[in-house]
Amino acid sequence: MQSIKTLLLTALLVSIGALISGCSMQTAKDSSIPWNRPADWEGQIPGMGTGNTH
Repeated sequence: MQSIKTLLLTALLVSIGALISGCSMQTAKDSSIPWNRPADWEGQIPGMGTGNTH
């Protein structure tokens, strides 16, 4: 009976560890959103663009 409890406790701890660690294969280069700088349109009056079209 003690070995079953130990086995279940070990399985539970391994499962919790796997959920907490949460592996991700994405890198910073995979993001398509440039979070570190504002967009070209931010800080402008609506409808009054700079005239530059990219």
